[in-house]
Amino acid sequence: MLIDAHAHLNDERLINDVEEILSRFPEYGVESAVCASYDAASSEAAVELARRYRSVFATVAFHPHEAKSYTDKDGERFIELAKEPKVVAIGETGLDYFYDLSPRDVQKKVFVEHLRLADAVKLPVVIHVRDAYEDTLEILKENKGYLNHGVLIHNYSGSVEMMREFDKFGCYYSFGGTLTFKNNRRGIEAFLAADKTRILLETDCPYLTPEPHRGRLNFPYYVKFVAEKCAALLGTDVGEVAEMTKENTERLFFKLKVES
Repeated sequence: MLIDAHAHLNDERLINDVEEILSRFPEYGVESAVCASYDAASSEAAVELARRYRSVFATVAFHPHEAKSYTDKDGERFIELAKEPKVVAIGETGLDYFYDLSPRDVQKKVFVEHLRLADAVKLPVVIHVRDAYEDTLEILKENKGYLNHGVLIHNYSGSVEMMREFDKFGCYYSFGGTLTFKNNRRGIEAFLAADKTRILLETDCPYLTPEPHRGRLNFPYYVKFVAEKCAALLGTDVGEVAEMTKENTERLFFKLKVES
């Protein structure tokens, strides 16, 4: 069975239809989804969804777009939410220099705060990176003492060379709908070069809808199309990809939480 390692069921376009969305999981061979957060309200919503539905897990954090709104009080609340059994990571946090919706120095500060928080609550950290791979790498180097519980770079879009640098921190990488896009040569190269014990699948729904539904609303169960693309690239079947990525996802998000 497949796991969508990064979905935004807490997005306003999906949250009112969660029950219907989850009902379609068996049809697509999907077992569960990790609901990723991006600010205080979405974190609360993700945790509530995880409480309500067996197939939903949650992360809590401020996306770099929202970093300017982060306060110490939010960090204190995340420490409380992290005690919930189905909160499996701190994320998504990181750097986004494409839109710069928060000042870069603020993004960096909040990113480091989230790394500290993840270490304090003994959870993995989920990182968002866009047009900021060099600075992200530098921050990880400077704060490697906080990277004790796993690191996931979601929707990896960097080069193979950069991946080798992140490998030094034992990073995991999730791949989503962009892998199915035509001419996404760099993404395919990165996927093929990645350590197969550290690959996860995601949708990032409602964004980045995979082919053959590109241009329409994305859903967690469309992770099946990502898995099909991965299987084609690896010359194997979807069942093997599902087994491999499920094991990786459970190792990062679930087994580590239980052991800690």
